[in-house]
Amino acid sequence: MTAPTRTTGTERELLETMLDQARADLVDTVRGLSETDARRRLVLSLTTPIALIKHAAYAERMWFQRTLGRLADADCDGPLWAHGGFHVDDAETVTEVIAEFERASARARSVAAGIPLDETREHPRVGVVSLRWIYLAMTAEFARHAGHGDILREQIRAGADVSVDSPVQLS
Repeated sequence: MTAPTRTTGTERELLETMLDQARADLVDTVRGLSETDARRRLVLSLTTPIALIKHAAYAERMWFQRTLGRLADADCDGPLWAHGGFHVDDAETVTEVIAEFERASARARSVAAGIPLDETREHPRVGVVSLRWIYLAMTAEFARHAGHGDILREQIRAGADVSVDSPVQLS
């Protein structure tokens, strides 16, 4: 984690700063990886470094555009898939997926800008949520995924002989 750009300010400024920090930390986990390494599956799920970024773009759209902004799916800046956005097409590059996430993040900032922290929306599975809650939930999600990305990157950089076909045996 890099040092936060703001450590004092209003509640909103701190929430936005921490979310932006979590976004940046997540992107940092994939920067500099080769296209092959970014797609390397080291766990049974679809979780790969590039898929974490793709999923984060989906989460930005789902929570900020669709839920908070009440946009129709067609008005969101990208698709909202049933699989949570973990699928990355073979033709998509790391640079393109990072750019997609950064566009979705910019749109999220724009949607949230004029909405008070206490304003609420209905989410079909979670129920009533406030913008404050969305900021906290997204910060936690992106920070958690940055941790996943750090571990995957560490395994990749170490040249771990681990894949979904040869899982690590824990004793």
